[in-house]
Amino acid sequence: MENIISKRIHDFSKQVDIIQTILVFLIALLVPTFLGQIIQKVFGASSVITSNSQLIVGSIVNAALIVTAINLKGWRILGVVTMPSISTIFGGYVFGTSSTYLTWMIPAIWIGNFILVFSFKYFMLNKEKNYFLAAIIGIVLKVLVIAGCFQILKLFGIFPEKLVTNLQTAMSITQLITACIGTVIAFVIYQIENISIKKEKVN
Repeated sequence: MENIISKRIHDFSKQVDIIQTILVFLIALLVPTFLGQIIQKVFGASSVITSNSQLIVGSIVNAALIVTAINLKGWRILGVVTMPSISTIFGGYVFGTSSTYLTWMIPAIWIGNFILVFSFKYFMLNKEKNYFLAAIIGIVLKVLVIAGCFQILKLFGIFPEKLVTNLQTAMSITQLITACIGTVIAFVIYQIENISIKKEKVN
């Protein structure tokens, strides 16, 4: 596993490596904490955009996870894997009053995020498979883990009945949608990086 975790798409300079690490860590920490709050203040608490802020925040976070998988190496990836869920839940702006109950889901979200990152490292970087094949495998496994754990916890009556439907959607369909959108965003970033690196080699 150590060998797989250490793989990345390009050998960046130390300076670029540091900048990338800082950026993805900041995204993982600050986007879930503050973006929901900003959206709420700009568009109002009852707006459609605010009510769907999980889609926006989740898509950005998933993109950051995939960029992390492709560009960063080593166990520092765990920082990006773990921070978004903690920031989202304790920030309280994405899930609102449901945030407290979702603390039960933190380990499952961590595992799901790690699976998504590991899928890219294993299939795309280690096995040299197609980007979108790695994405499909990672997304399916991530959603299965998170949605499956939610269903198990639901059996124990962890979540209030009035919140179950919304939380179930957030832990399944919304996870699928945001992971897919994040995959597209990360692919655009990946392509831009490739073009930039090719230009540098030519020059």
